[in-house]
Amino acid sequence: QVQLRESGGGSVQAGGSLRLSCVASGRTVSIAALGWFRQLPGKEREFVAAIGWTSGRTYYGDPVKGRFSISRANAENTVYLQMSGLKPEDTAVYYCGTNTLGYDSSWSMSRLYDYWGQGTQVTVST
Repeated sequence: QVQLRESGGGSVQAGGSLRLSCVASGRTVSIAALGWFRQLPGKEREFVAAIGWTSGRTYYGDPVKGRFSISRANAENTVYLQMSGLKPEDTAVYYCGTNTLGYDSSWSMSRLYDYWGQGTQVTVST
């Protein structure tokens, strides 16, 4: 099993920045990618970004391209999501999850993720 713990959420004004962290523990050797998704009540989880655990390849959802950046610190089993130029529509609960599949095309699909953190709230006000 893999345990995930997110942190770094909060409230900011539009145009501000936040950095989310996700620390993985447990059987991290099984991780192929770690992804960030976000969710509003009653909506499906939306892909935000993913990074290959060993490859470092990165992918982004269209709404966040050019504003968000995902990175990893493997020695600390930690993945970061740097969010800049935040907009009110970025408001959501952000979750990190692990994907154990080896093909990159799976990394944007929440249903193909195995473990999830508890989520962290991000609120962007006008």
